[in-house]
Amino acid sequence: MALNPKLAGLKLPATGTVAGGLQTPHTLELYLDYVCPFSAKLFITFHTHVRPIIAEKYASKLQVIFRPHVQPWHPSSTLVHEAAVAVLRIAPEKFWEFSEALFKKQTEYFDEAVVDETRNQTYKRLAALAGSVGIDEGKVYELLEVKNGEPRNAGNQVSNDFKFIIKANRVIGVHVSPTIFFDGVEEKSISSSFTADQWAEWLEKNVV
Repeated sequence: MALNPKLAGLKLPATGTVAGGLQTPHTLELYLDYVCPFSAKLFITFHTHVRPIIAEKYASKLQVIFRPHVQPWHPSSTLVHEAAVAVLRIAPEKFWEFSEALFKKQTEYFDEAVVDETRNQTYKRLAALAGSVGIDEGKVYELLEVKNGEPRNAGNQVSNDFKFIIKANRVIGVHVSPTIFFDGVEEKSISSSFTADQWAEWLEKNVV
């Protein structure tokens, strides 16, 4: 699936092009929700163990795209994904690093952890998390903050980009996380429980 240039930070660095700037023959898309435990399990394994394998063996054959996937039955899912969109705007090169930090801290944004916070209080904590990986905390919060004033239901400064991501996921028809697509088709053989060895075996078999 195509990737809008303004969302280029979703692509795993060092994947996606070959000599002459041509696209790689294969695309792996990871539809993940930051407050989904199964998404966290898959991402941490992938980012820690699989990413180096891809960089070494498959960078010219495979592009990897992180597809933020909100699950609205957890209200905080919207907030954490908006923070990720803010990072894409400010420091796209830090998106995967921020995602790793957010997945590792995901329980701090579960329903029980945010129920007594205002929306802006949660945004402030997310901005601080972005700051912990070298992103301008103030700029992140500025994009996320919902200001008091005349009721206009205007959202915040990332709302338009956030809507674009939601609409794109709906067109594809992804319902749950994690969901994996390979070359535009859902790859049901990959699960959140995949080990590094299983990933290596799958890559060797499918990325040719």
